[in-house]
Amino acid sequence: MRLTALATIAALAATAAYADAEKYTLDASHSQIVFSYNHFGFSTTYGMFSGFEGDIIFDKDAPESSSVNVSIPVKSMFTGWEAREGYFFGPDFLNAQDGDMVTFASTSIEVTGDDTANITGDLTIQGTTKPVVLAAKLNQAGDNPMAGKPWLGFDATTTVLRSDFNLGAFAPAVSDEVKIMISIEAQEAE
Repeated sequence: MRLTALATIAALAATAAYADAEKYTLDASHSQIVFSYNHFGFSTTYGMFSGFEGDIIFDKDAPESSSVNVSIPVKSMFTGWEAREGYFFGPDFLNAQDGDMVTFASTSIEVTGDDTANITGDLTIQGTTKPVVLAAKLNQAGDNPMAGKPWLGFDATTTVLRSDFNLGAFAPAVSDEVKIMISIEAQEAE
């Protein structure tokens, strides 16, 4: 009987804690992922993903209880040069097919300051999953003046090794390290 009462109290506490968390969906028109790498020591080359989907469960009172999940179509990559994109989608790198996705799912959040956190999660690229840590900053939480509803804005950075995801062609001449900069906006879910 006592175990049942404790289980009920724990379930109610968990429900109450979750009730404080709000679901947000990414605003695809104001969310980008920019990546860069060194090309043979001659230049820093950039690319971008945008138009992706995801959601954030945000608990302003207990940010460490929040979570994020994102799905990015591989073929949404834009580098500014169509031939380079075709090469990246080919067999030397991504071997990408229509419908292939890059995904990120948070596994833990460590609050590091008033508006900063390290978000650890699983990054999956073409069937290979590795843990990564995003150094994230909450830019703003409040009502979007045009949409008239709650909105969030975050920036984050990380560095990954291409070779960790079986994408290490031409490394180290073309850098194995890829720097990633993320800027997203999310709107309160309907």
